[in-house]
Amino acid sequence: MATRYELGIDAGKLDAIDMHVHLEVDSCGHGSLPDALTEASAKYFKAEDRTPSLDRIAEVYRELNMAAVVFTVDARTQLKHEPNSIPELIEGAARNNDVLIPFGSVDPRMGEDAIAGAKHQAVELGARGFKFHPSLQGFDPSNEQFYPLWESLQELGLPCIFHTGQNGMGAGLPGGYGIKLAYSNPLLLDAVAADFPGLQIIMAHPSVPWQDEANSIATHKSNVFIDLSGWSPKYFPESLVRLSNSVLQDKVLFGTDFPLITPQKWLGAFADLPLKDEVRPKILKDNAVRLLGLGG
Repeated sequence: MATRYELGIDAGKLDAIDMHVHLEVDSCGHGSLPDALTEASAKYFKAEDRTPSLDRIAEVYRELNMAAVVFTVDARTQLKHEPNSIPELIEGAARNNDVLIPFGSVDPRMGEDAIAGAKHQAVELGARGFKFHPSLQGFDPSNEQFYPLWESLQELGLPCIFHTGQNGMGAGLPGGYGIKLAYSNPLLLDAVAADFPGLQIIMAHPSVPWQDEANSIATHKSNVFIDLSGWSPKYFPESLVRLSNSVLQDKVLFGTDFPLITPQKWLGAFADLPLKDEVRPKILKDNAVRLLGLGG
């Protein structure tokens, strides 16, 4: 029987918590994505090491005195490709529970099986949240056919990260590999946040080209947050930086998109942003500690 993940993080001793880290390959060498997508995204992000192991990811964050939320994406229906092993990911995080926090993933298009899978990952395996990528998974999160899943996740009381905005996945390929950007419009998550006020929703990434929409939703809905992954801070939309310094200072979260962007590169650019001294620790750690329930 797999080892159930139990939190072993001492948040008080950490410098930061990275809310957005991908595990792209399992121990059997099975990738999370079809090869064409992996190659295109590595080119888009100019990534150096695209597929570090879970233990290597743990080493990186241990050396940096950070914790990291790790996950993959189950998009088997849309991509016709099985995900890398989520039980193995969670078990590996349990092995490195001083620095890693595992999020699960299910394919919403699998209906009742998705709900059962989410409950299994949370209750039996110990997942601390879930990751969804509407464009990659090919679904509209505001469609009421998926409401039973959001209801179940709300009952579990675990946060959910949803990809929003521009996609590195499929970038530069004919037809973008069939990936539709509109599914990642943050406005689709506004309906979910309104109808499931107990569900903590993290909109992943600066939501280009819909940043104003994302800013508005995070300002309006107390259960919606923004993670800052997937872009170097030097390219952040000005409105996101301005609001992160004011009304959204308790709602934005440090995230890199590692291994596509390294923490060192992200933090180097973050240091140059015109942010108040009291805001930086909120973004780097304090907001995540509160959201993930790491405070005590």
